[in-house]
Parts: sequence; C-alpha cells; structure tokens
Amino acid sequence: MPPGAVVGTSSLRRQTQVKHRYPHLEVITLRGNVNTRLAKLDRGEFDAILLAVAGLLRLEMTERIRLRVDPADLLPAVGQGVMGIECRCEDRATRDLIQCLNDTASETAVIAERRVNAALDGGCQVPIAAYADTPEDGGLRLRALVGTPDGQTLLTAEDTDTPGRADVLGERVGQSLIDQGAKRILDEVYAHG
Repeated sequence: MPPGAVVGTSSLRRQTQVKHRYPHLEVITLRGNVNTRLAKLDRGEFDAILLAVAGLLRLEMTERIRLRVDPADLLPAVGQGVMGIECRCEDRATRDLIQCLNDTASETAVIAERRVNAALDGGCQVPIAAYADTPEDGGLRLRALVGTPDGQTLLTAEDTDTPGRADVLGERVGQSLIDQGAKRILDEVYAHG
C-alpha cells in the first residue's frame, strides 16, 4: 500500500505488528461490529481493514475477504481460531461424550500458546501474539512476540520441542520474551490502557 494509506483494526496486537512492519502506513483503531467496520471501509474512511477470517466465514461474508494473512506475516492472538466447549468438571458423562470432538494437535498448540501468555501475565487487550504449529518433522514450533503500541519495538522469540512438552516450550518462549524486556513493555501498556 502507498505511504499514508489508512488501515483499521480493533486489535492492539495487530496494530503493533502492522506499524512495525509497515511504518509508512497510518494505522487507526477501528470500532464497531463487523457490519459497522465494513461500512466504514465502504465509505472510504479506511483503505483497508483487518478482520478475522473466521468471523467473516461464520457470517457468510466470504466475498469480503480480499487477502488471508499468513501467521508468518502477522502472528495471531493466543488461541485464535480455536473453539472450546465448556462443561462442569464433575460431569464425567458429558466429558466422555465430547472427548471425541477434541483435536489433539489444536489442544497441544493452545497449551503452548497459553503458557506464553501466562508467563507474561498477559490479557486480551495487550500486544502479545503467539502461534504454535507442527512442522513436518512432527515436533511443535512456537513463535511469539510482544511489541510497543507504536510499533517501534517488537520482541520476538521462537523455539521447538516435542508436542508432549508444549507447556515447557511455552514457558521457555515466554521467558525469552521476558529476558528481552517484555515485562517493561507490558507494564507501560497496562499503565496507559
């Protein structure tokens, strides 16, 4: 996009990454439900907006998807795209019934990603991203980042381990970000949030 193009997103995590990678763009907070956001785009208030593909698919708005951003280019939020089912812990019968719906690869990825978030004491409204996937070797790869809202600083960490050690992997990656100064960045975000 040309210098000065206006990009809208409601996510501080996305804003941070776009500002860091594309400092020539103007990134503005975009509020409202999906229809409101799309209407703002259609009125020309933005040159582009970032929305979750999963939300557009759920709303049967696939024609509005112009580009699917690869996680390598824009790391998602912890657990993004994963669905969960809740039931009472003591309700063994229901737990047994729904166990067949569990996808172990997704569960393993979420364990690693959530462990990063826990190590950083992260919340929903901070610029933390984490993405775990399984390379062809059968291991578990975890990439994570913390950045300043202005995009000037972006701390990254990546590591691999076996799927059975997802929690250990998440802790290691989280600690790597802490060692680089992530707590200081997050403390500033919380202080101004």
